Amino acid sequence: MRIALDAMGGDFASSETVRGALLAVDELGVEVILVGDRKDIESELGKAGARNGRLSIVHTGQVIPMNEPHPVDAIRKMRDSSILTACDLVAQGDADAVVSAGNTGATMISAILRLKRLEGTDRPAIATVFPTTTGYCLIVDAGANSECRPHHMLSFALMGDAYATQVMGRGNPRLGLLSIGEESTKGTELTIASYELISKTNCNFIGNIEAKDIPLGRADVVITDGFTGNVVLKLAEGVGDAMVKILKASIEKSPVSRIGAVLMRPALRSLAGKMDYSEYGGALLLGVRGVTVIAHGRSRAKAIKNAIGTAKAAVEGNVTEAIAARLGTGGSERRDSLDN
Repeated sequence: MRIALDAMGGDFASSETVRGALLAVDELGVEVILVGDRKDIESELGKAGARNGRLSIVHTGQVIPMNEPHPVDAIRKMRDSSILTACDLVAQGDADAVVSAGNTGATMISAILRLKRLEGTDRPAIATVFPTTTGYCLIVDAGANSECRPHHMLSFALMGDAYATQVMGRGNPRLGLLSIGEESTKGTELTIASYELISKTNCNFIGNIEAKDIPLGRADVVITDGFTGNVVLKLAEGVGDAMVKILKASIEKSPVSRIGAVLMRPALRSLAGKMDYSEYGGALLLGVRGVTVIAHGRSRAKAIKNAIGTAKAAVEGNVTEAIAARLGTGGSERRDSLDN
């Protein structure tokens, strides 16, 4: 399996992306195509003393900055950018998936331009895992579309259902629509209309859920618009960081607290690992004709490796084909089979 990695994408590129690629090659058994400035990449490989036959380089001369506010214009001007070239490799069949920790907007647009949308959706969505008390769930959309219509939400539900089945291994995933109350009549015009559409599919739709239900693991797939989904993620990230600081401050207040912290160290490490975004790698862009993983901009080597692992799992799970089939049925296939 060959993964095209945007070696120039991310706050710590290319040193951390190259190190992440080396970890992926060694631990995941994949081939990685490092896309970016050859001189820069070779310098980082030299520092690592790397001589691995499963690594190759495709040179590009341009990089879209992380803080680029107009990714569409940037892509038009930077045809030789690392992310656009990485997506080209997938479109041409030279790579099985693309991974980038670079500018999210540029990654999304490059994937749409080069890989094209799947039939049945005009709005690809970002799907990201979220830790819960029972494991983890999937949030769709986590930031790709700030404004949505009911039929977009329907496609998010179908794509999330396919992903949860194929990659997460959930046999009959529970889909919940994020709203301000459990009743079908609560929420905005968007959530009320979306509820009606999703309830007509064969999905295991459990109805509306509230934000408090997400970390409690009530749903396997949480359906929401990209604006709300991104707010949920950023709030959770902030709360997690704040809780760590509060806990550290409390521990340092007395010797007894410090002794207790030593005894609880294994449990605290386990909790920290579950809340660490680097453990989950990256978010999948659902709705394009190829596996595209968007990693966190602050990704270090471990997160890059795990993002490549997410891409590998999606390819092995035939998630693109499964989503295409799910969108093609419009959510009716499973219900028809049950009726028969």
